Amino acid sequence: MTTLKSKLQADLNAAIKERDELRSSTLRLTIAAVQKEEVAGTQKRELSDDEVQKVIAKEAKKRREAAEAFAQGGRAESAEREKAEGVVLAEYLPKQLSDDELQQIVAQAVEEAKAAGAEGPRAMGQVMKIVNPKVAGLAEGGRVAAAVKKLLAG
Repeated sequence: MTTLKSKLQADLNAAIKERDELRSSTLRLTIAAVQKEEVAGTQKRELSDDEVQKVIAKEAKKRREAAEAFAQGGRAESAEREKAEGVVLAEYLPKQLSDDELQQIVAQAVEEAKAAGAEGPRAMGQVMKIVNPKVAGLAEGGRVAAAVKKLLAG
């Protein structure tokens, strides 16, 4: 068992003992998502910590989107629950880049792309190819794309 997956399991056991309903239900759903990913495809396999982290990030994104949808639908209580579940999942993800740090990385990538001859909005793909490996798991794709668009637009 990977270390992150075993940590999730150990934290689930602790949450059950402490009768922390929110934490235990969130961790149960996350572990189920990890197990589902392990058996997806033609052959069962053990996920690496990076792959488990991607599953957790996907689950956290689902919680954010659900919270927004509930808030827009006037269901504040459900939105708060989704946000709380997102906070629990955030504990297992690496710290996200600040806006300033993201801006610096994107600015460097734009300079690299300009040096390679790409300019303007058409350089978006080339800049994203440079930025994505640097920020993988540290910034959400939408935030990165928005920062790149903003810098390319001038």
